[in-house]
Amino acid sequence: MRGTLTTEVMLMESRELRYFVTVAEEGNFTRAAARLFMTQPALSRAIRQIERDVGSPLFLRSNKGATLTFAGQVLLREGRSVLEGLDLAESRARAAADAWAPPRPA
Repeated sequence: MRGTLTTEVMLMESRELRYFVTVAEEGNFTRAAARLFMTQPALSRAIRQIERDVGSPLFLRSNKGATLTFAGQVLLREGRSVLEGLDLAESRARAAADAWAPPRPA
């Protein structure tokens, strides 16, 4: 039995989620791959794996680019929220580490 979209996303790595969000923002796999400093075929494979994991196409692909499906729209909204939370958590952890760093011996 497949999990819900939410549980499947929890299994996704943040890197894969960033790939998906970048394709959604660019609306084009080639431009997204360039922005991510990776090849377009590698990015396409990563997105296809996400689609398999989720159990639904996330993009409608055409010669003019990539358009989000309804499932893709949901994942984009939720994925952005997850990534913002991860970025905030990392930023706060770094700030806490800097604020509480033990004194270094002289």
